[in-house]
Amino acid sequence: MSAQKEKPKQIEFKLLSMPERLEKLDKYRRQIVIGGGPKRIEKQHEAGKMTARERLDKFFDLGSFMEINLFAGRPLTEKMEYPGEGVVVGFGTVNGRPVYAFAQDFTVSGGSLGHIHAEKIWRVLDLGAKNGAPVVGFNDSGGARIQEGVDALDGYGEIFYRNTIASGVIPQISVIMGPCAGGAVYSPALTDFIFMVDKTSYMFITGPQVIKSVTGEEVSTDDLGGALTHNQTSGVAHFFAEDEDTCLEKIKALLSYLPSNNLEEAPLVPPREPEGNPEELLNIIPDDPNRAYDVKKIIRLVVDGGELLEVHEHYARNGVVGFARINGQAVGIIANQPNHLAGCLDINVSDKISRFVRFCDCFNLPIITFVDVPGYLPGTDQEYGGIIRHGAKILYAYCEATVPEIQIILRKAYGGAYLAMSSRSMHADSCYAWPTAEIAVMGPEGAVNIIKRDEITKAEDPNFTRKKLVAEYKEMFANPYVAATLTYVEDVIDPRDTRKKIITALKMHANKRETRPRKKHGNFPV
Repeated sequence: MSAQKEKPKQIEFKLLSMPERLEKLDKYRRQIVIGGGPKRIEKQHEAGKMTARERLDKFFDLGSFMEINLFAGRPLTEKMEYPGEGVVVGFGTVNGRPVYAFAQDFTVSGGSLGHIHAEKIWRVLDLGAKNGAPVVGFNDSGGARIQEGVDALDGYGEIFYRNTIASGVIPQISVIMGPCAGGAVYSPALTDFIFMVDKTSYMFITGPQVIKSVTGEEVSTDDLGGALTHNQTSGVAHFFAEDEDTCLEKIKALLSYLPSNNLEEAPLVPPREPEGNPEELLNIIPDDPNRAYDVKKIIRLVVDGGELLEVHEHYARNGVVGFARINGQAVGIIANQPNHLAGCLDINVSDKISRFVRFCDCFNLPIITFVDVPGYLPGTDQEYGGIIRHGAKILYAYCEATVPEIQIILRKAYGGAYLAMSSRSMHADSCYAWPTAEIAVMGPEGAVNIIKRDEITKAEDPNFTRKKLVAEYKEMFANPYVAATLTYVEDVIDPRDTRKKIITALKMHANKRETRPRKKHGNFPV
């Protein structure tokens, strides 16, 4: 008798009701939102750091942040290995204006970057570029997810590509709020501005342990790649913040000066008078041309509310760059700083100024340049370090710019450094000089020592003769009037009228248009 065939078991599928589906949705959402869990969140707080979601909540206008790609990643299960793939992405408003953002979540596997983690970031970059809105990235990651191998590396590459393509199209801001090491540092380096927080953020290609094993050199994490190091020494970072709350407020302040994209103008705000009395402008520059002063005192007596948001405040302090407003309009401010290295142009300040000029030109911000420059800094370290190549960056950046450029010569304007600082010869739109201006090939003392050397040597009293010839040279050449007669300066102005002149010039050049030869791109002297 043949065995009776067993009937196949019937698999029953339970159809979930809507309340059950919503309960499941809520459970998955809670698992993702909690990130690495309470213990890791507590550890993050103990390190003086917010979590990714806390940062986004404080950064965006209340209730405006909308997260996207929340469920991106591996299949959802009861126990998620990488909740949210270790990064939170989305968009919202900052002071009422649209902004896209991503925030790496250090509580999830140290914020390590896998391919889907990277994909969430690059989709935000794509959306920002398509919709003409800034992208702010909060970096807090231990690096690539090693177990994903080349797949993780591909993720970095896709981010780098988008950083580059979006450059000059939308503002890109990187905020380092934890570790950022190895290949990960190159995405921030490709963006427009980098913020760092004291004691809790660091950036480097190779860490202290690797350096010690290769070179034997011992260095702490903070000394190698901390906020102060990159703001003062390397110039990699542009803004320094004492804590995360201060950092978030500084980012908002920066965004308030910037247009959302390269096709828009920066927001106009109600004008404010400068703080202080314009009469003070008459007493800032010393009578002795060799004495230093703080050029920021002049800037604050000219710009709205006396407010200057300085970029690279702690780096290459012989130059000042930053954002301000004139009559409610956002502008880029550039100035030589006589308080440091006499305001000379050197390698570092050349990089600082040229990059700022190019940013302003990308985003339609007029450039106001205050000049007091005795020349390029002499020395073998400068020559060997490539001052010719770096100094050429300023020339290139100003010549390439098509936004309105206004030059105010305060005191010294000598030689090639004068030309570099937005001179009429470089096609600046309006050039003004104070009565204290000295516009010449070189300083009176140096010029007399060269062109009158024989006369001084043969004189009965060489010191008296030298002083007499220097005085004559100053009277004839080291003043603004020779340049004015030759139209290199369009007016010699009362210092108290500086703001009024700038406002008028900005109005006159508001519709400036320039055509350039068709080309793929120039060859910037990097």
